[in-house]
Amino acid sequence: MSHTGCSSEGMEAFVLRVIGDSMSPAFEDSHIIVVDPGYPLISNSYVVLVNKSEVLFGLYIRDENGDRLEYLKPGETPVMLEDDFHVKGVVTQRNGRRRKDTVYFEYPLTLVETPP
Repeated sequence: MSHTGCSSEGMEAFVLRVIGDSMSPAFEDSHIIVVDPGYPLISNSYVVLVNKSEVLFGLYIRDENGDRLEYLKPGETPVMLEDDFHVKGVVTQRNGRRRKDTVYFEYPLTLVETPP
């Protein structure tokens, strides 16, 4: 699979519940995230992916050091991604318990960066 975009084109967006605090303060335990498999994978986007058979949620970074998933909580160790990681989708929305807690994330709908 190419890591330049999600292989699930045409699939519906889905929701997941955040478990844990590795992405706090932006994403707290029990927040709901909307994941869209139709968005392209770009650096500095929040993604859900599978790496070594483990489903992970974090901030995708691609630079001269390679592909990795970073967490927002200070002290959390980034995860270096294997060559065969699989993208499930890009996070486009976060919902909390109240409507005022809803946040939308905007990304370009086409790939705008070139791989290192």
